[in-house]
Amino acid sequence: MSENSSSTDVLVVGGGMAGLAGALALRGNGADVTLVEVAPEFGEVGAGLQMAPNATRTLKRWGLLEKALEIGVQPKHLVFRDAVSGEELTRQTLGSDFEQRYGAPYVVIHRSDLHRILLEACREAGVALQNNVKIERVETVSNRARAYAADGAVFEADAVLGADGLKSTLRQSVAHDGPVSSAYVAYRGTVPITAGTPPADLEDVIVYLGPDCHLVQYPLRKGKLLNTVAVFKSASFERGEEQYGGVDELEEAYKDCMPAVRNALQNLGTGMRWPMYDRDPIENWVDGRMTLIGDSAHPMLQYLAQGACQALEDAAVLQDITQDTVFTADGINNDTWEHALKSFNEARAARTARVQRTARVWGESWHVSGVSRVLRNLLFKSRGDGNYQYCDWLYGQDAPGVPALSVGRSATASVV
Repeated sequence: MSENSSSTDVLVVGGGMAGLAGALALRGNGADVTLVEVAPEFGEVGAGLQMAPNATRTLKRWGLLEKALEIGVQPKHLVFRDAVSGEELTRQTLGSDFEQRYGAPYVVIHRSDLHRILLEACREAGVALQNNVKIERVETVSNRARAYAADGAVFEADAVLGADGLKSTLRQSVAHDGPVSSAYVAYRGTVPITAGTPPADLEDVIVYLGPDCHLVQYPLRKGKLLNTVAVFKSASFERGEEQYGGVDELEEAYKDCMPAVRNALQNLGTGMRWPMYDRDPIENWVDGRMTLIGDSAHPMLQYLAQGACQALEDAAVLQDITQDTVFTADGINNDTWEHALKSFNEARAARTARVQRTARVWGESWHVSGVSRVLRNLLFKSRGDGNYQYCDWLYGQDAPGVPALSVGRSATASVV
């Protein structure tokens, strides 16, 4: 092997949530894992993140839930309101019954905090982390994968996890598609909660549904910060402008909303906005010894708050499938990798595709106006608190394609 090459059991491409989770999971099974990230430093941009119980169950089994709870918030309710009238449409209590039903709590956490928890767990577990590495392509040669970096370096591995996000380069090996614009953009902001902050709703996740817009608020960092996200249909984004100078378009989008919603726009950082993209579901994520995971495989719109949650599920299911097949008591069985990656793909593709498609439809129902708004509100109000029929498929412990509740080895255990 040349001086410009290196070898590992598993190479993970991308240091976001999916990459860190995948690295941690397979390190827990006993793999020698190297993770490469194109950025010069590890980190995560954005603000708040909702972690539903289908994700916090995975944190729990990896021994990381308590760390998330130490810095996150367990909201008491998930509440939907009409953004124009302020009328409450429905709520879900997130208390002990909810937690018992789904095996873990609903937690809201700053995105950078969750990323740091996963990054520290990877370091403690012995994952090799490298920055400033841009992988341009992966090929399978015999029973090994070769990943070629832009600087000429070559990484060899038994398997490669492609976790390079929405605009994935590695996805090109399995699909000739591109990101799909939703026409919606998001502004985000976190501000300190002070004595002057309106005390109402500081223990809940509140979603205000408006015509071609919505606004979400919830507390972060043990109630010290208030997270606000404003999403609206953007004419400039539809013209192809990802960024936009000024706030006139933002303010115009919420002009018909109630004062509490309009006032909340003051909490936003307006120097940058996030264009909302996803991609159409694809059935195949695997190319030889490489599989996509997370947003590389199934980027989704934010309406179900499942992007990071599904990435954690991916990692845990891959851990389940490779345990005792690839990673055996007698060592690593390299011959079983391709079958394991295909089994992972088959286990996850239908579930993530359903989440992708449902997120699109769910978002459409949030943004209706006129008669459609009246009907939407009536439908929402017909759902009583504690009615789990719309949640079980997504949060349930026995839903198809979800990871097991526990595994034989700890993902965070030190593996020699």
